[in-house]
Amino acid sequence: MPTRQANWAAIAALLGRSIFAAVFAMAAILKFADPGATAHFIAAAGFPLASVLVWVAALFETALAICLLTGLVFSAAAIGAAVYVLFLGFAFHGPAHWAGNEAEFGFFIDHFTFLAGLMFAACYGPGTLLILKRAW
Repeated sequence: MPTRQANWAAIAALLGRSIFAAVFAMAAILKFADPGATAHFIAAAGFPLASVLVWVAALFETALAICLLTGLVFSAAAIGAAVYVLFLGFAFHGPAHWAGNEAEFGFFIDHFTFLAGLMFAACYGPGTLLILKRAW
């Protein structure tokens, strides 16, 4: 029985890593596909140098996707992703955005469920399947 449980945990960790990586990869792909639209969104939130920040975000999200998928510096990447997700939640969906748009509150809360998963992953690591064994 312990072998089945160990196999399930390893598979679940790999699936979780794949989901995290896919989310960040999709976000990066959208930025690379239409940087102008993302820069407009960033500028509308009040950030300067939006056309530069869109590339910084796209490259950071690409790096996160690679680290989370491969397990390379996994815990550090998961913590970096958690901080990033928390920042995005407040900057783009925080309390200032709730007036007149209930959906923004839902988007804000969704960031915390993602944050919780990332923190859990940071604590327990990438699992045992398909990982690059390198720590930071």
